[in-house]
Amino acid sequence: MKTDLYKKIKVVKGENFVTIEDSKNLAEYELIRLINDLMNQSDVKNTKNINILVESKFSEQVDSELRQNGFKLHDENVTVRKELDTHITVEQFYPLKTLNELRENEFKTIWQKSMEGSLNAPSSLNIDEQMRSVEVELGPGYKDSCIVAYEGENPIGVIMPHIEPGTKEEGRIFYFGLIPEERGKGKSKPLHQQALASLKNQFDASYYIGSTSHNNKPMLKTFERNGCRVLERNKVYKRKM
Repeated sequence: MKTDLYKKIKVVKGENFVTIEDSKNLAEYELIRLINDLMNQSDVKNTKNINILVESKFSEQVDSELRQNGFKLHDENVTVRKELDTHITVEQFYPLKTLNELRENEFKTIWQKSMEGSLNAPSSLNIDEQMRSVEVELGPGYKDSCIVAYEGENPIGVIMPHIEPGTKEEGRIFYFGLIPEERGKGKSKPLHQQALASLKNQFDASYYIGSTSHNNKPMLKTFERNGCRVLERNKVYKRKM
């Protein structure tokens, strides 16, 4: 049954995108069936951006099937997990302001700056589309998750902690990044600690799921230093209209 396939995976829908996660729960023949079924659904097929995360266990046959359906390999992501059931040490606290305290254009300018020179593969969405995706995916409380960190009066980066929609305790960080001139100064580790503490204390998360590109060595090191363990590696395939 096709419906059984969808029970095994996670489908995230935004205004201009659909993302398929948890392909590891499928057998290879099931994933191939899923790809073909998705491309026969007009609402999915006509979506501007379709992303499928493919667990590394799958063979080249899945890659071939995706390419035949217009997908291209975009990146490879490393997914990590950390339990938040014990005290989280934060080595340095940075002053934070949420979108409730900032003008949206001001927040978007800082967020966009924090993406400059990122080692992650670039998003298929522009900054306005990304902002709208946050609003759609996170719902009415999205402004609480849009946070700028400061050192004195100067913004140093953006953290976006939230509870994953459809769950009660899964903490995620929609975006984490320092602006270019603040990188390489030892600020990533404590700011990530602060984001984890926020997930636990403000959002009541019991665990954290994070991911980054396999090319983003500094973020992978931050995960490691803050006690995150690797869960899986996924190839990210994208199809853009």
